[in-house]
Amino acid sequence: MMLHVFPAGSMCSLRRALLLWLVPLFVLVGLASAAFAYWTYGRMVDTFMDDQMQQLALSISANEDYMPNMALTPERAHKWGTYVTQVFDADGRVQVTTFPELRAALQPQRGFHNLEQDGGGWRVFTTAPSPSGHSVQVLQSAEFRSHLAAERVGAAALPILLLLPLAMLVLWSVVAAVSRAVQDIGRQAAQQDEHNLSQLTLERVPAEIRPLVTSFNSLLARLRDAFATQRRFVQDAAHELRTPITAVALQLENVRRDLPNGACANSFAQLESGVLRAQRLVDQLLKMSRHEATGVEPAAAVDVEAQLRESISTLIVLADQRNIDLGLVADAGVPAAALQCAAGDLRSVLDNLIENALRYTPEGGVVDVRVLNEGGKLAVEVVDSGPGIPQDMLGRVFDRFFRVPGNAARGSGLGLAIAQSAAQRCGLRIALRNREDRSGLVARIETA
Repeated sequence: MMLHVFPAGSMCSLRRALLLWLVPLFVLVGLASAAFAYWTYGRMVDTFMDDQMQQLALSISANEDYMPNMALTPERAHKWGTYVTQVFDADGRVQVTTFPELRAALQPQRGFHNLEQDGGGWRVFTTAPSPSGHSVQVLQSAEFRSHLAAERVGAAALPILLLLPLAMLVLWSVVAAVSRAVQDIGRQAAQQDEHNLSQLTLERVPAEIRPLVTSFNSLLARLRDAFATQRRFVQDAAHELRTPITAVALQLENVRRDLPNGACANSFAQLESGVLRAQRLVDQLLKMSRHEATGVEPAAAVDVEAQLRESISTLIVLADQRNIDLGLVADAGVPAAALQCAAGDLRSVLDNLIENALRYTPEGGVVDVRVLNEGGKLAVEVVDSGPGIPQDMLGRVFDRFFRVPGNAARGSGLGLAIAQSAAQRCGLRIALRNREDRSGLVARIETA
């Protein structure tokens, strides 16, 4: 069964995975180090204390006139680990003891022993009988030895205990730095779109993540080539189609003069309408490919009202042909240079929205362009008196080549897609809604 380093669910992260694996490891190593240190210090304490006990016992055994200086208290015997000395005569009776409360008998064998007496453990060293027949026994509290070893282990383990949280803090900080590096790469990747496919920087990228970034840059390069190929194809196709379609349109104009009235005239009108639609489609394809090309004009301060007046001046001919009242209404206090964007992109947004409103508004209708100042924020609304758009299709009209079914107005289905792409480059958002006071559509342009 494969072992997964990263757990599933909310625990699937670098920080949590490191904590999940390293904290138990640190704790286990700390416990193992403490146990080994306790065993090592215990042996060292036992060896040292045993040697002291043996020297003391032999020294007393060699001194026939040994007299203890003072009797021990239970605190000194148990807490401080002071040696308890006992001197026995040849019959095994106690002659001298420094701790009368301890009634330990003389051990039958010479050397070291472990003794349980009065509910406590004792370490005992017994000497062989001297020439005068007396024996010496030295005892020390086993509890004191355990406490001493534990204190030594605590002193040795304290740096480790202090190092554990410090190591975790350093680890957390390093992982946080790595996470920030990954997040920076993610933010750079999120900023990429079909208009900006720049290479992600490899500066200060961890070596472990560098292959991933390099692979992503390779993918971006292939995407750039694919988009460039697509744009070139659209431009070449539109250019190649423009000439024969223009020639067909000119021939239709020549044929019109010699065309008799009747059913043939109706068929000719349908043919002419199709040619005009093909011309408009080619023009829109060229416009779309130009807008999607790299190296568009830089952003600058744009006078929105002036751009609107230019767009209206250009499209007033279409409004007059269809007998549509096209007007501009601006709120007071709208700043003259309110937007930072490429003038060509803003012009494309305004031209397409106004032209759409003129084409879908019935003859004799009204199209109003409003410039609004809402709390210091600029907004533009194009309001028409056309049929509107069914509510369930409002989200689809920005798709390329999508046209609302049943609408008799001629169009390519690219105008709103071009307008939306240009608006996004300007940092704008286009929102469509049907009018509530009457039939018609409101196309609103506002800052995103």
